[in-house]
Amino acid sequence: MLLSDDAFRTVIESAPLVSIDLVVSNDCGEILLGERLNRPAQGTWFVPGGRVRKDERLDTAFERLTLNELGRSSRREQARLLGVFEHFYDNNVFSNVPNSAGTHYVVLAYALLWGSQHGPHTWPRDQHARFRWWPLQVAAHSEVVHMNSKAYFSFLS
Repeated sequence: MLLSDDAFRTVIESAPLVSIDLVVSNDCGEILLGERLNRPAQGTWFVPGGRVRKDERLDTAFERLTLNELGRSSRREQARLLGVFEHFYDNNVFSNVPNSAGTHYVVLAYALLWGSQHGPHTWPRDQHARFRWWPLQVAAHSEVVHMNSKAYFSFLS
């Protein structure tokens, strides 16, 4: 179910959002990151992911988010749960004004391996200006990779 902008503003001001982050790696041990177009985390390199909708089962949300964020649908049982994380931002999708409502996410982070069988790919551009495969150690030390994405890297093995 999609909320109106007014209803969504009220939710952001009143409650945490539940989301799924997709920590996608390839056969070379690289991590997929996208340069965020929208707040929060706008302009930083971040793992793909998105919000779980009201009355949406996690399996359904996972398939929708992998399709929308990666351009290919994957099932949740193909991924490994890394853990539950909290993200706090001092802005929100509607406002970058200081003292506006920040955003609080409760995030279910999943590791997903994309092997070479996926081949060449065109990435969706709704949430990210561009995508790039990053060597894990380079991403872990980069100042342009968001700290919330970096928090997942120690759980990969």
